[in-house]
Parts: sequence; C-alpha cells; structure tokens
Amino acid sequence: MIRTPSFAGLIAAGLILAALPAAAQTLPGASGGQPTDINADQAIEWHQEAKAYVARGNASAKRGDTTLYGDVLTAYYREAPGKGNEVYQIVSEGKVRVIGPSQQVYGDRLVYDMDKQVAVVTGRDLRLVTPQDVVTARDSLEYYDVQGLAVARGEAVAVRTDRRLRADVLIGQFSKGPDGKTAMTRIDGSGNVVVTTSSDVARSEKLVYSVPDNTAVLLGAVRITRGDNQLNGDAAEMNMATKVNRVIAGPSGGGRVKGLLIPGEMQAGAGPGKTPGTTPSGTTR
Repeated sequence: MIRTPSFAGLIAAGLILAALPAAAQTLPGASGGQPTDINADQAIEWHQEAKAYVARGNASAKRGDTTLYGDVLTAYYREAPGKGNEVYQIVSEGKVRVIGPSQQVYGDRLVYDMDKQVAVVTGRDLRLVTPQDVVTARDSLEYYDVQGLAVARGEAVAVRTDRRLRADVLIGQFSKGPDGKTAMTRIDGSGNVVVTTSSDVARSEKLVYSVPDNTAVLLGAVRITRGDNQLNGDAAEMNMATKVNRVIAGPSGGGRVKGLLIPGEMQAGAGPGKTPGTTPSGTTR
C-alpha cells in the first residue's frame, strides 16, 4: 500500500529554523551543516527570555530539497553545558505544509520533539501525499523516527489506486532494504477496519497488511462481501495480487465458516450468471 516513508524525511525541515535572524544559517544543535534559507513576510524574531526564535507571516524554512511552511515557525532552545544553545522543539502553526521531492504533509499545526525524534501534525484536512498514496486522518499524523513508525489516528484512510484501507488507527512500519532505502513493510489497523478493492469489501476488528506480499490478514468478526455474496468468519487472508480470499473459522462462529452465495451474481471479470467459486475452507476466487 505505502512504499515510501511517511514524513520521516520531510520532518528534517523542522530542524532548520535559524539560530539568529538571518538566512542561510544552520540550527543550533542540528547536524549536517547544510545551509538554511528562511523567509517570512513580517519578521524573524529572537525572544531571549522565552528562549525562542520566531519567523512570522507566510514563513518558510528550506534545507536541501525539503521546505517547511507555516504562518508562524517557532524554534525553542535551551542552554547545553559545553555546547551552547541547542533547539529541542520546533512548532509550525497555520497552513502547515512540509514539501519534499516525493512526499507532502498538510495540516494546521506541527510539533517536532527533537529529544524523542517524534513529529505530530494536527488540524483540519490532515493529509500525506506521495506519488502512489494518499493518507488522511481526523485527529493526527505522527512519525516516530527511532521506532520507524508512522501513525494516522481517527478515521484513518490509506488509498493506493483501487485499494483502500480504513481504521480508527493505522500504523505503518518501516525498514531499510538492501539498497539502503527506507520503505514501508507493514501496516497495522485497529477498530472498524474496512478493506476495499475493485471487487471486494472486507470488514474486521484488526488488520495486518504485508506490503511486500500484498496480502492483508483480517482478525475478529470478519465479513467479506463481493456484490451480494458474503463470507463470515473469525479471520481471513486477502491476497490483493491473486484476488483470492480465504476465510477461517473460529470459536465465535461455532468452528464453521458461514457464507451466502447468490446465484447469478456478477463478479469482476466474469460473464453473466457466474458466481465466485467457493471451496469448503471458505475460499473465494
């Protein structure tokens, strides 16, 4: 579903507000030494008592090929013995955008905790957009750099072409491949899970989606429908590539899989009067 990192790489833009009100300087405590280009329509301020640097008015901070935008950008710093000032938190408020070469994040407020390496974006119309995927959420989009986790909370939806994952919470896990690139390897969903493909709609309590295998495992009160045909069980496996669904019986169903097959029901790619094939194990194809 999602093969590119969420806003892991993008959030590096949150580490770039300048230490002094001048462009092309690096953030105190930030690594890499890349120059930073800072712009604001109104002002760039240094609040010594509050220990904060503030850029106001359609502010932007650009480092490398990633830019952080907001009505107000604020960097909070502290005094570190032997190190001088170091920034520990970045806040962007109002029309927040993090724009990178392959991902964009949108929201109303972004908070990045540099100690924990955790970013949280909140507000209306929360979106993560990549060339392949669109992820939306009602409550927050979060990234945990150390753990390699991205979390969408509240009516979370991830869409790629004709496939759609929905849950109260979606959690994506990342790992580095042999080429050194970071990629999404797994998505976990919990609460009101709905998986939609071009031919099927599946509902369950929990979801485990393997990105490399293109396979979803559904757990708890599973119901898969294709047109008017339906299979019910305690668990199921949906192979998105082969479009074969396997529903598994469990204790709540009395050890049996239940199905309702309607004669004459159309299936994707089938002619009139054909129904999905069904085996005793509860497999549809």
